[in-house]
Amino acid sequence: TTWGGENKQELLKYVKNFQPQNEEIEAIRVLLHGPVGAGKSSFINSVNNVLQGRMTNEALASSTTSNQSFTKIYQTYKIKKEGRGNFYPFVFNDIMGLEEKTGVRTDDIKLALKGHVKDGYKFNPISSLSDVDPSYNSSPSVSDRVHILVCIYDANAPQMKSSVLQKMKEVREAASELGIPQLAILTHIDSACGETQKNLKNVYRSKHLKKKMGDFSSSLGIPMNCILLMKNYSHEIQLNPDVDTLILNALKLMIDFGDDYAEKL
Repeated sequence: TTWGGENKQELLKYVKNFQPQNEEIEAIRVLLHGPVGAGKSSFINSVNNVLQGRMTNEALASSTTSNQSFTKIYQTYKIKKEGRGNFYPFVFNDIMGLEEKTGVRTDDIKLALKGHVKDGYKFNPISSLSDVDPSYNSSPSVSDRVHILVCIYDANAPQMKSSVLQKMKEVREAASELGIPQLAILTHIDSACGETQKNLKNVYRSKHLKKKMGDFSSSLGIPMNCILLMKNYSHEIQLNPDVDTLILNALKLMIDFGDDYAEKL
């Protein structure tokens, strides 16, 4: 990672000028999934902070990490761009956490990948969305489909429960079958490693975090170069250029990978 204000400005410029190669596509759709409390909503807020240049509260992250998922509804988050009515040509969908009995059903995630889930659908842990439900989109456009799947996981989390791991593997396999590219983000890196907490620039020098990445890679099968380390904005009241750099690096990869996939559709 190249640190410093100049690199941050280059990344910001790249993101601000980005347009999908496929003209049929309004926006690259990024689907975030992972266990409860991993930081999915916080990541959307953090991206919004960096692009607005100020602290925001768009995706309403929950500060209590109870075992209940804060996100219950399938919702598309757009990010405002300069000028009235303008939005960036990429969007985020945040889905309910992958808890054991009360979390999102993998069948619903598979339907979302193909664009069959309409905005506002309330996840039901008991039964999946059926094709007769008003929230079922029977003829999704290329813009409704997911163009990149991003798994978000807490670097501090104890060993993953086998049931959650199984769900994550199923989602990953479904995305692989559709050819959807995948990335993973390990969040809360500052509290996982003392040296990184002191100085964020130590993030890719940390042996502890490297081991975490290796463990995560082997348990889920995501290659190391597709795993990014992240600190979301959580308790800060002003922006930090090092945090911004990590967020923008991740965002650039997401929209590039998603754009390559969307171009083939």
